[in-house]
Amino acid sequence: MWELYDRLIEGIPEKIPVTAYISGEIWTSVQISGHVGVAMTVNLSSRDSILKADPRTIYLKELAECAKSWNYREASLGVAAINAYYNQEPFFLKKSINVEGDKDAFVLYGDEMRGKKVAVIGHFPFIEKQLRGKCELTILERNPKHGDYPDPACEYILPEQDYILVTGSTLVNKTLPRLLQLKNKNSRLIMVGPSVTLSPILYEYGVDALSGMVVTDEKKAQEIVKRGSCGGIFQAGKMVNLLPK
Repeated sequence: MWELYDRLIEGIPEKIPVTAYISGEIWTSVQISGHVGVAMTVNLSSRDSILKADPRTIYLKELAECAKSWNYREASLGVAAINAYYNQEPFFLKKSINVEGDKDAFVLYGDEMRGKKVAVIGHFPFIEKQLRGKCELTILERNPKHGDYPDPACEYILPEQDYILVTGSTLVNKTLPRLLQLKNKNSRLIMVGPSVTLSPILYEYGVDALSGMVVTDEKKAQEIVKRGSCGGIFQAGKMVNLLPK
């Protein structure tokens, strides 16, 4: 189950210094020279930290190991570290991956999902407005609102879906590997949100498309993380939609 995490971590070069990090209430950020990675903060710390040093005193690859921590707040830091490396244009452009426009994934794929069975993992803002009535929509959520299914229902619902849209925070809470196992061979799974790691490695494990974020304004990103603004993180970057060649 750790293979996906190990592949992402192994792909990060040695000796990249971490220059700053912020563990905010909504977002977590990790900065290296010239780039910032962000991830949704999953605020659960029932397990002790596996990190025994200040994150600024270790290298990025070591900090990325925290993605495997069962202390979810620490795992958020690890995923932000992974994204600090992968979520930068020079990385994915040199991989010759198709780069779609900066549309929201729910808009970009809206027409092809029309009339289909669509499951969304994570209750995204405005999701009902964007998709309700256009498709047979099912929302699965760890902290469900009225009308949502609790996330254990994934075991029963996902194998029946045509499209599955998955929040990037599933990499933090360790549910992503199982979600990838649950999709049927004809369904399309798209990872969505600022926490998504923009790496083609994910295609090898059943992800069909990536809709993530590249930070273009490091200072603004850090301000938003400190302030704790949920949707405001998009003001510090742009959405990027990647498809495998």
